Amino acid sequence: MEQTTAPEKVCFILNPKSGVKSNTSVPGLIAEHLDITRWNPEILLTQRAGHATELARQAASEGARLVVAVGGDGTVNEVARALKGTSSALGILPKGSGNGLARHLGIPLALPQAIALLNQPSFHHIDSCTINGHPFFCTAGIGFDGLVSSVFAKSTKRGLSSYIQLVVREFRNFQSEEATVHINGRELTSEFFVVAFGNASQYGNNAYIAPMANIQDGLMDVCLIRHVGIAEAIQLGYGLLTKQLAHSSLAEFHTCSTVRVQSKEPQYFHADGEFIGQATQFEVQMFPKSLEVVASL
Repeated sequence: MEQTTAPEKVCFILNPKSGVKSNTSVPGLIAEHLDITRWNPEILLTQRAGHATELARQAASEGARLVVAVGGDGTVNEVARALKGTSSALGILPKGSGNGLARHLGIPLALPQAIALLNQPSFHHIDSCTINGHPFFCTAGIGFDGLVSSVFAKSTKRGLSSYIQLVVREFRNFQSEEATVHINGRELTSEFFVVAFGNASQYGNNAYIAPMANIQDGLMDVCLIRHVGIAEAIQLGYGLLTKQLAHSSLAEFHTCSTVRVQSKEPQYFHADGEFIGQATQFEVQMFPKSLEVVASL
C-alpha cells in the first residue's frame, strides 16, 4: 500500500497595512494556489507593531515547518527575528513598497508565483546581522538613510514615487556628521553621508547599496559614502539603480563580520528600512547561516 505524507503546517502572517493599497485578497490567493496536499495553512493578521514577531514565535513553538511573512521588509524583519535558530523556515509573500529581501532571494513579486515557490520549496540557510542588538536581514544604515527612514515612518504615503519625493526634500537640508568607523583593525574618520551595512545587496526597489553582497558568506558588506553635493547625489542615485556603485569613486567598500562606529553627534539609524532611533555608538555583528528560508538562490 502506498504511504502518504501528512501536510506540514504553514503559518501565514499577514500585515494588512503593508505596501500600497491593493484590492488583491491574499487569503483568496492562498486558497486558490497553495498545494494543500503539501501544506496545512493557517492565516493570522497582525494588529500592531511587533505583533508579527509574537505570532511567528508562537507558530515556531507549535512546530510550524514554514512561517510566511506577507508584507514588506518591516513585516519580514519582525517574522524573521522570531525564527532565527529555530527549525521553522521563513517564507515571503512580498506585499511591501520595496521588498528588498524578497528581491535578493529571488522570490517572485507576483503573489501567485510566490505561492508556487512555496509549493515546491527550496530551503537555504542565510546570514543575519544586528545593529545595536536590533536584527536585520537585508540592510541597515547610519546617516542619511536613517533620517529618511525616520521621516518615512511618519508618512501616510507609500510607494516608490512618494519615497523619491521624500529623499529629494530631506537631502536639501541634511548635514553630514563626523564619525569614526572601526573596521578590520583600521580607524576611518570622516564626515559620512551614509554608513550602510549590507547583508543582502539592496535597500529595495532594486536600489543596490551593496551590489557584491553574498547573503550566505558570513560577511557583511560595509559601504562608506562621504559628504556629497547635488551633482554627486545624482551620480549616487544612478549608481544605486544600475548596480554600478561599487565602481564609483563616491563609495568605499569593506567586508567584515563586526564593525563599530562612533560619532560625536547622535545619528539616525535603521534596520531593514525601519527607523530605530538615534545614537552615538554603534556595533554591528554578523551571525552566519542563522536563518532558514525558502528562496530561489
